[in-house]
Amino acid sequence: MSDESEAVEETDAAESEEADADTQDVDGLQDGDFIRIDYTARTVEEDQLVDTTDEDVAEEEGVADQGEFEPRVIVLGEGHLFPDVEDDIRGKEVGDEGSVVVESEEAFGEYDEEEVRTVSADKIDEDDRYPGARIQIDGQQGVLETIIGGRARVDFNHPLAGEDIEYNYEVLETVEGDLEQAEGLLGMFLDLDLDMWVETDEVEETRVEEPDEDDEDAEPETVTETVEKRTLYVESTPQLSMNQQWMMQKQQIAQQVIDLTDIDRILIQEILDGGGMGMGMGGMMGGMGGAGGEDVDLEEALEEADIDADEIADELE
Repeated sequence: MSDESEAVEETDAAESEEADADTQDVDGLQDGDFIRIDYTARTVEEDQLVDTTDEDVAEEEGVADQGEFEPRVIVLGEGHLFPDVEDDIRGKEVGDEGSVVVESEEAFGEYDEEEVRTVSADKIDEDDRYPGARIQIDGQQGVLETIIGGRARVDFNHPLAGEDIEYNYEVLETVEGDLEQAEGLLGMFLDLDLDMWVETDEVEETRVEEPDEDDEDAEPETVTETVEKRTLYVESTPQLSMNQQWMMQKQQIAQQVIDLTDIDRILIQEILDGGGMGMGMGGMMGGMGGAGGEDVDLEEALEEADIDADEIADELE
């Protein structure tokens, strides 16, 4: 065999090994995968609970009344967890467990002494003028350390600044299907259990069609066409209406759901089933002498209110 043939074979073998390595690199979980994950995060130094999806852990720590604690759906590579945690998950398989420490600078930042500042006590509500109070000044969150006379010392660092955080996690499953994925994302963002469903709707869309470049006299035309849209319907609740995350970031949350799933649009539906509609005419006419829940004589009510029924009838005619 010639040296040239040997060189060609060696090159082919190297390329084959490189291709096999590339194939192995993409094995396991990768960016864009929806996964359901169970995890607990604690500070390394004092073992302080930072976050958990484990209900038993929440009960042990006395925080079970502060929300729903159940495995969370995230999309790998979308920043739903710290980058170091996502890096550790990549390549893992369903059922795998892992542990990773996120250094403070990559978690909540290093502690900055310059973020401890003295401010006027007038900027602090009188009810919050005590050490340890969580306060907001000029749009910044801080903790009041001391207050003497008209001056207050406030720490504007994040409460976990300077802390290394250890995550222990288990990958429970991948999440398939646009409804399940949307439920997972909205649950992660809002911490609410909402009724939702997906339907394929026919929707009319209008677009402007540009004329042929060769036709100088032609003008753009407006074209209306019917297209199919995958629509996520979400039943509105008082909890959703009052949810701070939803009120402040509903557009961003909805856009992420649309970008990451096969859903084209989201409709929030307020369903009124008549359950609270028992006021009746009696309740509506309370200001005219009617008592809620009792029969009301319309003529007597008008007379008590000094309203001429004949005049009303004439106006209606």
